[in-house]
Amino acid sequence: MPSADKLPSEKLMLQLSLRRRGISDRAVLRAMEEVPRDLFVETPDRDSAWCDTALGIACGQTISQPFVVAYMTEQLQLGSKHRVLELGTGSGYQAAILSRLCGSVLSVERFRTLADRARQRLEQIECHNVEVMLADGLNLPDNIRPFDRIIVTAAMREIPASLTDRLEDDGILVAPVGPPDGRQTLVRVQRTAEGIVRRELVDVRFVPALPGLAREM
Repeated sequence: MPSADKLPSEKLMLQLSLRRRGISDRAVLRAMEEVPRDLFVETPDRDSAWCDTALGIACGQTISQPFVVAYMTEQLQLGSKHRVLELGTGSGYQAAILSRLCGSVLSVERFRTLADRARQRLEQIECHNVEVMLADGLNLPDNIRPFDRIIVTAAMREIPASLTDRLEDDGILVAPVGPPDGRQTLVRVQRTAEGIVRRELVDVRFVPALPGLAREM
């Protein structure tokens, strides 16, 4: 466990790193500072919690690099009343960041272990506007209504119409698109009056988005 005097300097270095790499939205930077990333990593990795790197978590998944979390969040252009759908809860860290910036978050996870642990962590830091659902994010129930924003935290070969169809007018979706075993490109999609506008952003690397609920040993 990091010492009390070590943690603030590491948080400061991360903030400086995010700013140097182009993160400029003050609300996003504030959320990145306020949410305790050390709570969302595995115990052996606590000393590396504030480093700008991805780390392994349970079920063979990862907690994303802080820059990628901040960058994807910034690209969503969140407002305080927005309803956000997140596919891939993982540790719950991205959902915690989102919760500071929007009205509500529905976060979908296919691993029961991850969903249960994320709920506990989010409750611990009082993220009362986040609901974690155990479900197949690639086959959501029809009664889930459209969202203002959608964020996908696992690699997809292509963004399915089932997701873009769930965007409200002027809604934004951000997802990593590409092969599951290599680098992907972060893609930003916006539903406009003229149709769907797609823009490619930066190269990233995510675990693959898989169908169905996971079988856990």
